[in-house]
Amino acid sequence: MKFIQRITVIAAMLLATSAWAAHEGPREVIENTVNQLIDVLEHREDSSVISSKDREAIRQVVEGRFDYRAMAKRSLGKPWKKLDDAERLHFTEVFRDLLERSYGNRLSEYKGQKVVFSDAELKNNKARVKSKVIDGSRETPVEYRLHQTDNGWQVYDIRIEGTSMVRTFYQDFKSTLENGGYPKLLKTLEEKIAKLKAKDQS
Repeated sequence: MKFIQRITVIAAMLLATSAWAAHEGPREVIENTVNQLIDVLEHREDSSVISSKDREAIRQVVEGRFDYRAMAKRSLGKPWKKLDDAERLHFTEVFRDLLERSYGNRLSEYKGQKVVFSDAELKNNKARVKSKVIDGSRETPVEYRLHQTDNGWQVYDIRIEGTSMVRTFYQDFKSTLENGGYPKLLKTLEEKIAKLKAKDQS
């Protein structure tokens, strides 16, 4: 997936998810999570890799920040309607695992980049929080899309330099769906996750 190959470190910092304080606004949800993750990354024993210990610490920090079901549904598209509850739950779990492995591994690239945040823009039960990842003279715009849920504000999409993560996954999944249907897509994703896990353990 080309998008995964070029996604920025800060997007990776929020891809994994859980319950935060219900009183936190959308900007606080994003800013607090990123700052806590930076703290974890800055205290790694080996700054060149993400160890099992680091991975567990990251999971604890970011638990509950994403609405994975909404992200999985939007990424899959029409086939979602044909899945029963058990199949939807399974696909959501696979989708989450893919995000954690694909994006989470890129956290090892963190080298002290600075992040600045703008105030949240609210509209009904949705919000967006714009930020900039500053790496030397380069600034990368990263926009987080959130919606209000029973568990507070949760991310349902991230836009890197204007490119939607969910839309990109939708396009990637669509090509596989058109050449083998949902069973082939699921098998392809599970095989990819298995390879990523094996690589982490090697």
